[in-house]
Amino acid sequence: MTTSTPELPPIAVAVDVAIFSMSDERPMVALVERGNQPFQGLLALPGGFVEEMEGLAEAASRELAEETGIVVPARSLTQLRAFGAPRRDPRMRVVSIVFWAFVEGVTDPVGGSDAAASRLVPVDDALDDRLDLAFDHRQILREAWEATGR
Repeated sequence: MTTSTPELPPIAVAVDVAIFSMSDERPMVALVERGNQPFQGLLALPGGFVEEMEGLAEAASRELAEETGIVVPARSLTQLRAFGAPRRDPRMRVVSIVFWAFVEGVTDPVGGSDAAASRLVPVDDALDDRLDLAFDHRQILREAWEATGR
């Protein structure tokens, strides 16, 4: 007996990373300026698509390093949860697994890969609508910040 499987819609798996640090006694988060569409020019958490033979935490560590120059080993990242609302990315259905870490001594992130730039931003500014964030990254950032317990 052969069962027919309906064609499934395209779904991609991505990772996003919330990296927190302190600067002048203020909590900061590393954000990137998107170099490509969608949301070109807007700020976002570092992240991207998981490669075929890559673990989730390894993908998060790689994307973070590529887009900001910040190196955090995969084992030092804490998984927050998955975000998968149907229209969170206008390109297709994208489920993002989010990781976070609090890292001492982050000073000047450097944009790379598909990030036009990278910088530390005060967490308060990113959370209170003073900055336009791409995708659902304000919600992600809010939950990641809460997870730090600070």
